[in-house]
Amino acid sequence: GAILGYKRGLRNQHNSVSLIKIKGCDSKEDVDFYLGKKVAFITKAADGAFRVNWGKVCRHHGGNGVVRCRFRRDLPPQSIGGRVRVMLYPSRV
Repeated sequence: GAILGYKRGLRNQHNSVSLIKIKGCDSKEDVDFYLGKKVAFITKAADGAFRVNWGKVCRHHGGNGVVRCRFRRDLPPQSIGGRVRVMLYPSRV
């Protein structure tokens, strides 16, 4: 998925909620499958190790397949425009 930015209003920005566009998810009905799924934001540290910030899809945002995600640590502003991996677990089937 692509990171679009933070949840915001006209004057206030909520950094704890990130907006993510999932590829192939184009309607509010498509979002239902992804609710509760884990999301991973992966970065590379200075020592070459990979760091992962885990989050979760919490709800839809509008009717176009954009979702709201909450991460353990808020995503940094440099991540906007970057990529996250959407895991297909935990399953709700």
